[in-house]
Formats: sequence, structure tokens, C-alpha cells
Amino acid sequence: MLYYVSGQVTVLEPNLAVIDCGGVGYGCRVTAYTAAQLKINQPAKLFITESIREDAYDLYGFISREEQRCYDLLTSVTGVGPKAALAILTAGPQNFTLAVMTGDEKLLTAAQGVGKKLAQRIILELKDKVGGSSVELDFSAGPASAAPVTGNNTALATAALQELGYSPAEIATALKGADPNASTEELVRHALRAMVTKN
Repeated sequence: MLYYVSGQVTVLEPNLAVIDCGGVGYGCRVTAYTAAQLKINQPAKLFITESIREDAYDLYGFISREEQRCYDLLTSVTGVGPKAALAILTAGPQNFTLAVMTGDEKLLTAAQGVGKKLAQRIILELKDKVGGSSVELDFSAGPASAAPVTGNNTALATAALQELGYSPAEIATALKGADPNASTEELVRHALRAMVTKN
């Protein structure tokens, strides 16, 4: 069983990364989130989930254990295959976790092949599992386009919501009335609930 592979990135495509480990190239299917953090000819470490079937042997590589756990949880849901799971995790494990915990279907249905019914099933089956998992809702890094982190929870919540695809205007409206002293996670939940209610 492969736990992880560590070596130089020799091939990097939208859904594929090849890691050279001692002269052997391991082809790993990856999410766009993981691919964005890899660089060609640079060292990398990917945690591996193996998929062994009669006609195929696939390796799925993840930049973190959190992302790998989210993938494993997703593929445990009936109707969610590897391709759909990778598409859902494009926004990253933190945003996926937050979407499930708050019951927000927007991020899930944005993934190719995921309709509203499947999104609802994912939320229903994984809400308790994700809520009690080791996945941390850490938005301290923020997206590359976000304002520099200042420790302001409202700014961090805004950055997280922008990663989910919401516009600044939508975010500003959704955060009206929120407690400015609340944690980043609480602020994001407040905004998502406001948006869901509005829709």
C-alpha cells in the first residue's frame, strides 16, 4: 500500500501530476487545488489513495491529509465517483467542509456532474462526519488575490467567501448584522445562511 510519494514533479497537467521517486514516475490524478500548489521540476509530497479494479490501477494524490480525507468521505457517498470528487474539491478541503457544514449547495453543484439531488445527499450523509473530522477551517492563508491577512475575522471571512465564488457586493450584504467579534467560521456561516435564505 502506498501512503505517500515524494520526489520531483516531472509532469504537471490540469488533473495529472507525475512524481519522480528514485527514477520511477508515479502518475497521480490530482485536484485543481493540489495542482495549483505544485511546480514543475520542484520537489513535492502527495498523500495517496489507491483505486484498484480489474481493468485499472489509479493513484489519487493530495497535497494534504485533510484533502485526502475529504476525497475518501466523498467517494463513500453513493453516486459520487472519483471524477466528481476531484471536481468538488477544486475549491479546497476547507471550502468543501464549510459548504457541507452549512448546507450550502452552491459549491457542490458547481462541480461537473453534480446535480442538486446529489449535492443534498452529500450534505445529508457527510454533515456529521465532516463536522467531527480533523479538517480545520483555516482561512489564514487566504486566496492569492485576497487582501493581506491582518487578523481581522471579517476580512478573513470575506476572503473565504470570495473563494466560494461570491461577489464583494453579495458578501457585504450577507455580512450585515453579523457580530464583528465573531470567529471567522461563525461569520462565514452567518453569510452563507443569509445567502441561502435570500435564494
